[in-house]
Amino acid sequence: MVTTSQKLVISGYYGFSNSGDEAVLKSILTALEEESQRSNITIEPIVLSGDPQQTTSMYGVRSVHRMKLKDVREAIKESDGLISGGGSLLQDATGLKSIPYYLGVIKLAQWLKKPTFIYAQGIGPVNRKIFNPMIRSVFKACKYVSVRDEQSADYLRGLGLQWNQIHVVPDPVMGLPLPDLESPERSSNAQEITASDPSVDVNAGNVVADITSVHTKLPVVGVSVRFWESDRKELTAIAAGLKKLCSHKAVHLRFMPFHLPGDEQASRFVMEMLGDLGNKGSEVSIIKDLTDPQQMLQEVSHCDVVIGMRLHSLIYAASQYIPPVGISYDPKIDQFMLRLDSESVGTTSALDADKLAKTVANLLDQRSQWLKEHEESITELKQEARVPAKQIINYLGRKG
Repeated sequence: MVTTSQKLVISGYYGFSNSGDEAVLKSILTALEEESQRSNITIEPIVLSGDPQQTTSMYGVRSVHRMKLKDVREAIKESDGLISGGGSLLQDATGLKSIPYYLGVIKLAQWLKKPTFIYAQGIGPVNRKIFNPMIRSVFKACKYVSVRDEQSADYLRGLGLQWNQIHVVPDPVMGLPLPDLESPERSSNAQEITASDPSVDVNAGNVVADITSVHTKLPVVGVSVRFWESDRKELTAIAAGLKKLCSHKAVHLRFMPFHLPGDEQASRFVMEMLGDLGNKGSEVSIIKDLTDPQQMLQEVSHCDVVIGMRLHSLIYAASQYIPPVGISYDPKIDQFMLRLDSESVGTTSALDADKLAKTVANLLDQRSQWLKEHEESITELKQEARVPAKQIINYLGRKG
């Protein structure tokens, strides 16, 4: 059987040093490659990126700048189709430009008579009704639509899309594999902040350098935080909860910035409030300058529990069968926790430090029970995360 080559443009929030979104891209690329190997199709990705050089270097794929309209148009024109996703691309909570941009890229592909595919997107919030007819028009012309939660599906059905036009699937990152264990370095792009680093206040706790040296001694609690509330009350509550946890149980707090540089700054903010935890037997460390998604996934895999404000920190944890503790700043956090038959421990506007400490302590003590209750459903989610890639490859195969 003759192998055919298909070029697919992939549009999303890529090339911005956001580990979660980079994980989405890596997951999509991996799923497409694996599914195409089962067919007679070879996929040649062309990624629209904010930093094409970085994207090409990291993934070994062709990339063009997402804001250079001529280059985007030429890439789509020579392609065999366009994928939009995943992530929360179509929302107006962070500004008015996202929805017009991402819809515009899809519409451009449709004008050029290219098949378009929506890949496990989380839709909303869409607060401005002016966007509704635009989304309806573009999505109805897509060849395949998948979303990552029922709320997104309900929104699209409310716009007039039929129930059988929408597939609800897990976030693509649920299917992200760990990096090749034969790689000579575990986290070559990661730098550790240690007590000898002049940029670190040693009063922020007993800061250690090597997670592998302490993992067998102390339970590791991953912590992914971001700035959200203007008065930083959510970070203050997290710090208070972590201090309470450490007053009852010695742990290694492992801060994991997912979006640079903001999340590193938020992590430092919390670390400064922790004080010296060394006299309680606990340790604190932070990962610095790590954007490679699989290397971050490997760091998460060393944890025993993960506290996360970032959605993908929670998805990383669940995909590795590690209990996630969600702190919600957005409905997408609650929606993901519901898929695990769980709920967020609190919100950024109302987080109880005692509840946070107690929840983490209980999960550390009862991790085997948690795994027993969730292992089967997580395995199913990991398998379902590959469905959009399979559907797209099948469409291209029929088309060919």
